[in-house]
Amino acid sequence: MPRLLVVDDEPNMRRILGAILQSDGHEVVEAAGVVEARRAFAASPFDLVVTDQRMPDGDGLSLLASCREVDPTVPVVLVTAYATVELAVDAMRQGAFDVVPKPFVPEAVRAVVNRACERTELLRENERLRGQVRRLTGSEELVGGSPEMARLRGLIARVAPTNATVLISGETGTGKELVARAIHAASARAGRAFVAVNCAGFPETLLESELFGHERGAFTGADRPRQGVFEAAHLGTLFLDEAGEMPLPLQAKLLRVLMNGEVVRVGSTAPRHVDVRIIAATNRDLEQRVRDGLFREDLYYRLAVVPIAVPPLRSRRSDLGSLVDHFLALVARDLKAAPRAVSPEVKAKLLAYDFPGNIRELRNLIERAAILAVGPRIEAEDMPLTAAGAAPGASGPGQEAAGVERLVAGLPDPLDLPSTMETVEAALIRRALTAAGGVQAEAARRLGVSRSHLAYKLKGRARGTPPR
Repeated sequence: MPRLLVVDDEPNMRRILGAILQSDGHEVVEAAGVVEARRAFAASPFDLVVTDQRMPDGDGLSLLASCREVDPTVPVVLVTAYATVELAVDAMRQGAFDVVPKPFVPEAVRAVVNRACERTELLRENERLRGQVRRLTGSEELVGGSPEMARLRGLIARVAPTNATVLISGETGTGKELVARAIHAASARAGRAFVAVNCAGFPETLLESELFGHERGAFTGADRPRQGVFEAAHLGTLFLDEAGEMPLPLQAKLLRVLMNGEVVRVGSTAPRHVDVRIIAATNRDLEQRVRDGLFREDLYYRLAVVPIAVPPLRSRRSDLGSLVDHFLALVARDLKAAPRAVSPEVKAKLLAYDFPGNIRELRNLIERAAILAVGPRIEAEDMPLTAAGAAPGASGPGQEAAGVERLVAGLPDPLDLPSTMETVEAALIRRALTAAGGVQAEAARRLGVSRSHLAYKLKGRARGTPPR
């Protein structure tokens, strides 16, 4: 159903236009002026704007310019009592689809609107097809010809045309959001919004507002109503990153949205209908979190209708060459320079490296080396990886175990185990917070715990009680 924005400062004219267009099956949103229309257009996508020319707070041509800045594909039709040849020429020059004079004949408005909606659908369909061609030719960042990537692309191709909820799992840095975007881009919702939210990046109270929105006065600082990401993603796709970190009370509210398609803003009791496809991602074992009582079993099964596991980079080493070339080309484009080559020694180092940070780490390594390299190609000294397969300062499971053994060997015997564990934990938390510049979300990531778990630990220490 095409979604139309009708803008006119005369209430009767808005109602007449709205009734005509709704009778043709269009969804109509009304705005009483330019300012209100700009807010509505920035908040959610439209297929067409029908606007008056002269209004107290601006004119249709200025609204036309604002709309085209946000979405150049959206057509704008001017309906005005001051239609002149000069205005029509000026409007067309600035990108208007058509100019309809007032008083208008309903059939004339219908014909213009239907042509405009057909044009929008054609443009967006062409863009979707171009995106599919780019993905099929490998120009997207889902790079690689390994069997693992072939299976992943096959899953994406099968699930994308459906509205099924998808749960993407994989280690940090494997490209879970890229997979989500590829699903969205190959779906019927490709012309609509793709909205991403990191569930671990907000405290519980703010995350609820971020997801569902709030009304004015709902809490301190809520000086105006605000839509949440569910409303912003209406008719599009909502990507819930790190969904496993969502607090249990919010999990129950998310489950209700998945069941009935309605959100309730904080501070309101009125439900709002949303049509949103959910794609969730996690680097956690959600089945284990269900067993631990940290994640709702019913929500898990609602999210994991189609589970997709993204392989770590170390399990598809045959893709390293393609990925290195891809990132070198991206860096060269950003730096406006010729792509650098890599020496055979660098290739050997990369093949021997385990990449605990996966694709994200590889990109950072390539970008840093390309910037710092002096010669025409990246040499071994430009990418200081150890022969054991770990970058300086990085740690893998083996290094962690060795470090713990050294720590234990230096402790007195006998010792006070609870006190010692508390001291070690406090030192690790301080180190992580210092390395993260005091940002709790980043410190939690470094420690391998959720932000809410770290906040609980810090709160317990502030009270002087040893949290468990």
